[in-house]
Amino acid sequence: MDDSMQRPGALYQQLAAEMRSSIASGELKPGTPLPSEAQLIDRYRVSRPTVRKAVSLLKAEGLIEVIHGKGSYVKAVPAPPLTIKRTVTRKGKTFTTPQAIWEETAPPTVYRTRTTTVTGPPLGLPEDEELFACDRVLRHPKTGTRALHRTLIPFATADTAPSLAEAPDASPTDIYAALTAAGHKLTWTETVRARMPLADERSALELPDATPVVHLLAVTHGTDLEPLLLEELRTNGHQAQFAFRVTADSPRALHSVPD
Repeated sequence: MDDSMQRPGALYQQLAAEMRSSIASGELKPGTPLPSEAQLIDRYRVSRPTVRKAVSLLKAEGLIEVIHGKGSYVKAVPAPPLTIKRTVTRKGKTFTTPQAIWEETAPPTVYRTRTTTVTGPPLGLPEDEELFACDRVLRHPKTGTRALHRTLIPFATADTAPSLAEAPDASPTDIYAALTAAGHKLTWTETVRARMPLADERSALELPDATPVVHLLAVTHGTDLEPLLLEELRTNGHQAQFAFRVTADSPRALHSVPD
């Protein structure tokens, strides 16, 4: 069959459109290999560079993945995403979160670092302030989804809760308990964004090609909304989603002030 390119536009874009259509129609099914370069060249009468540019375009769109040593495959239909509930529960002096079920794939890495233009503003600190840091690689026991978790504790926070300087690798819930014991009433602010991963994130999270990460920043506030702790959570944007419970606060009653 002669399927040579007839439409206007760059040849690689035409070829990518044909292959995209084949994927959408089910002719090329999820998990199956793409035709070889030689087969595509013969069928569409295009050059090898044209085929490679078309495949690169589909890879960037997330429609295919390249498995080294095996070739290019139509990306499998993803399973329903893992829902990560962002709740904190307190009972007496004990805090719990749904993330407690995640397993550590290796011992946590503890080190000292300094605030940057990214981590300083959420903590209300200028650049180059000292921090205790702890990195964890986590794995969800049921789905195998991986996540990177980081805690950043300012030295000033550790001064108010000395146990944090002695054990900066404490779990987030143990950190919350230590801050509460130090007299803080805790609240949290969280922001989420999606972006493409850095090379080390892609490796640690075992991400396929063209897979974004969801990156959550959680700030723990103390009395008077003072930022005390910054947590980062990064995970596979195709395998996980965050869920937040939102409640309405009743406005405080206004009272007249006597003259």
